[in-house]
Amino acid sequence: MSEHTNPTPEHAESRVPLPGSERPAAARIQNTLGPANPAHRIEVTVILRRQEPLPEASTEPAQPLTREELAARHGASDADLSLATETFTRLGADVVEADAASRRIRLAGTVEVLSRIFGTSLEEVTSSGPHGHDVTHRHRTGGLEIPAELDGVVTAVLGLDDRPQARAQFHAIPRAASGTSYTPPELARIYNFPAGGGGAGQTVAIIELGGGFAQSDLDAYFAELGITGPTVRAVGVDGAANHPGQDPTGADGEVLLDIEVVGALVPQADIPVYFAPNTDAGFLDAIINASHAAPAPTSISISWGQSEDDWTAQARTAFDQALADATALGVTVTAAAGDNGSADGATDGKDHADFPASSPHALACGGTRLDADPATGTITSETVWNDGPHSATGGGYSDTFPVPAWQSGQSAHHGGHHPTGTKGRGVPDVSAVADPQTGYKVRVDGTDMVIGGTSAVAPLWAALIALLAESTSRTFGQIQPLLYRNKAAFRDITAGNNGTYKAAAGWDPCTGLGSPDGAALLTAISAGP
Repeated sequence: MSEHTNPTPEHAESRVPLPGSERPAAARIQNTLGPANPAHRIEVTVILRRQEPLPEASTEPAQPLTREELAARHGASDADLSLATETFTRLGADVVEADAASRRIRLAGTVEVLSRIFGTSLEEVTSSGPHGHDVTHRHRTGGLEIPAELDGVVTAVLGLDDRPQARAQFHAIPRAASGTSYTPPELARIYNFPAGGGGAGQTVAIIELGGGFAQSDLDAYFAELGITGPTVRAVGVDGAANHPGQDPTGADGEVLLDIEVVGALVPQADIPVYFAPNTDAGFLDAIINASHAAPAPTSISISWGQSEDDWTAQARTAFDQALADATALGVTVTAAAGDNGSADGATDGKDHADFPASSPHALACGGTRLDADPATGTITSETVWNDGPHSATGGGYSDTFPVPAWQSGQSAHHGGHHPTGTKGRGVPDVSAVADPQTGYKVRVDGTDMVIGGTSAVAPLWAALIALLAESTSRTFGQIQPLLYRNKAAFRDITAGNNGTYKAAAGWDPCTGLGSPDGAALLTAISAGP
């Protein structure tokens, strides 16, 4: 068969099922528009197996690997990469990129060719996405297949179905409607962030799946705070780009919140903002591109997510492995734990953890309600954020990931907090203010607003990680073992609930270890084991 020649049925390639690729129909389909245009050219992301598994996190963050070391030991083998490249090319696809370190191949081809290679059919539908907006997208159901010679070599194929995958975890209100709100520097005082640092020499990457920012907004915001703003640059992923001014109460609010929180806390840091399509493939590619950048970032902030059961198993595995790669490279990834309470917005009557926060390789960030004096930094009250089932911190237990070693000793995992007795990875790990009624003062598309949600906590913690790295001249990667060993550096939140779960002394599935005392955390980390 010549290159790029479609096989006839009697010479069709042998295919085998791809485990974990089964996908249900999209929720809330409004209209079915028929088969996708077979001549339309699309791209997909293919993930290959590792050569060797990464070691489990111990009590101390491991020495970071270089990207070359990651590729040589834990990336895709040359043989697997060559076999996959040759097979997909022979079957008519174009290999856009092949990278051993991230085990990723980007394939391009027509809908007809890629549907044939992966044994599926694609249609166009309009469905109501995670934010409730109608979106027209490619759609598939059921499982995928792969060429038989790649059985066990290919572990995930993402992007054929490009339905919106995640939602931004934030809640915005007009600044005038907020009784109490804080600027990021005021929160740095309240949470006792290490003094004297501005994030010099650090990089804090931000992942965005929509929206954009205008430099004029940033200039005005930082000028109001009396801060010389940071260097912020937009990085496009998979054809996405910075598109500001189109959705001030939606994705733009998320983007400006993330940048302004990080920029106000670490104004001397470099802040690349990765804009990717809101699909499973786009989201994964953004994480990979950010974590594999040179130099590697100190931290990555992710304020987007979705209930664990709204992901395919192959996507959850691919994301978790990408986050594990990030930690191996010395990058700490902070992820919002969700804004819809213990049910995470699901309507099945069950509790759900939000992903990617539920990955044990992400620092899951929950939310509190904070009453404090911004002038003195004195906290009057800090409780679990819960304004109702659709405005409350996420938290609970993963149905997918087991309890990691550094969390297994927590009393909540043995005290009957989980009604079914299931004791998966607990979410969140840490917290900070997230209630929009005591939220963050920001500027979005020329308007002063107050925004809350665990979306704000992820960038706050990403900035704190950068300050700790600056002060200690080190990076942390998987920082959870250090944090869980130094619980005294947290303000324990013991009042409130997020639905099913109640706050309690020590770690709990509402606010984790609690909110930070940054200086105490720096002292504890500097002291060593």
